[in-house]
Amino acid sequence: MSRHPSPWPLSELVPHAPPLVLVDEIVEYDDTSLVAVVGIGADHIFFAEGGVPAHVGIEFMAQACAAWSGAMGKQRGEPVRPGMLLGTRGYEATIERFSEGDRLIVTVALNFRDEELGVFDCVIERGGETVASAQLTVYQPSDAAAFMARVGNGHV
Repeated sequence: MSRHPSPWPLSELVPHAPPLVLVDEIVEYDDTSLVAVVGIGADHIFFAEGGVPAHVGIEFMAQACAAWSGAMGKQRGEPVRPGMLLGTRGYEATIERFSEGDRLIVTVALNFRDEELGVFDCVIERGGETVASAQLTVYQPSDAAAFMARVGNGHV
C-alpha cells in the first residue's frame, strides 16, 4: 500500500494533551509505517541548555507509534486506545541533544503486531542524516480501563 497524508489531525490520533504532545505533524502513513515531524524550539517542554536531550527521542518515537496505531484504529472506525511503552531496545543517538531550530523526521515501521503488542523499528533523521534509532515494544490493551483497574489494585 502506498503512503498517504493523514486525514485526521494529530489530536485525534494520540491520547495526549498539550504540552505533552511532542510530535508536531504526521507527514504520511500506510498499513505498516508512519512518518512524523518534530520541531525543536525554545518553547519545547524538554528544552534546556540550547536543545532537547537526545534521550527524549524515545518519546518522539513512542508518540509516532501511537499516531500510527491511532490511524489504523480510525481506518477501522474504532476509537483511539491508550497504549504504553514497554521497552526500548538498542537506542542509539549520534548526538547529545536536538538543537533549537532542528526539524526532525521520525519514521516508525511495524516489525510485529498482535492484538495488543507491537514492535516498531524507529529512526530519527535530521537534515537527511540518521541521528537516533531504536526498536520499541508497545502494549495497547484491548480494554484499557480494565487494565488500569488491575494495575491500580496491584494485580498485574
